[in-house]
Amino acid sequence: MKAVNIALPKGRLGEKVYEMLRNAGFKCPEINKSDRRLIFESDDGLLRYFWVKPSDVPIYVERGAADIGIAGKDILLEYNPDVYELLDLGIGKCRMAVAAKCDFRDSSERTLRVATKFTNIARNYYESKGRDIDIIKLNGSIELAPILGLSDVIVDIVETGTTLKENNLEPIETVVPISARLIANKASCKFFQEEIQNIHEALRTQCEEK
Repeated sequence: MKAVNIALPKGRLGEKVYEMLRNAGFKCPEINKSDRRLIFESDDGLLRYFWVKPSDVPIYVERGAADIGIAGKDILLEYNPDVYELLDLGIGKCRMAVAAKCDFRDSSERTLRVATKFTNIARNYYESKGRDIDIIKLNGSIELAPILGLSDVIVDIVETGTTLKENNLEPIETVVPISARLIANKASCKFFQEEIQNIHEALRTQCEEK
C-alpha cells in the first residue's frame, strides 16, 4: 500500500506539528534520530514524513509530491496554492502587520512606499483600502527600509514586536492574523480519503483540547 506523504516545515513549527501527530498515534521513531536525512518512514510503512523549507510546503502539496502538509497562513495568502485548507492548528500564531517609524504620519496625497517580501498580501490589503502604493520587494532585514528612507512603511510578520521596538518602529495596522494550517492535495483527498480524514480528525481533537 502506498504511504501517505506528509510535508513538515523545518524548524520549531514542524517539530510542534510532529509532536501533535505523534500524540495522535501517527508516530515515526526514525524522525527523532539526529542525522541529516530529510525523509522518514513509519515502522508500518503507511506514513512518510519529510522536512522542507516552510515556504515550499504548499508547492509540494499542490503538485502532489506531498499528500498533506502544514503551512503558515501567510504563505497560503501570498502564493494562493490550489490546495484544500483543512484545519487551523492554532499554533505558530503571529500577525501580518504594517509597521512604520514611531513618528510616521501618513498622507493620502502621495503614493505610499511599502517594503515587504509579501508583495501579494501587501498589494491586496492596500487595494482593499483604495490606497495607491509603490511596492518595494525585499528578501530580508525589512526593518531597515523605513530607517534608511527606502520606504514609508513595511508589511511583515510580527510576533512579539521586540525587533520593531529596538529599531524605533511600531506596528500601526494589523493586516491579518497568522497561524499554521493543515493543507491537502486535492487528488490525494480522494485517493487517501480515509487516511487524511483520520489525521484531520485526530489533529482537530487535539486543537479542541488545548
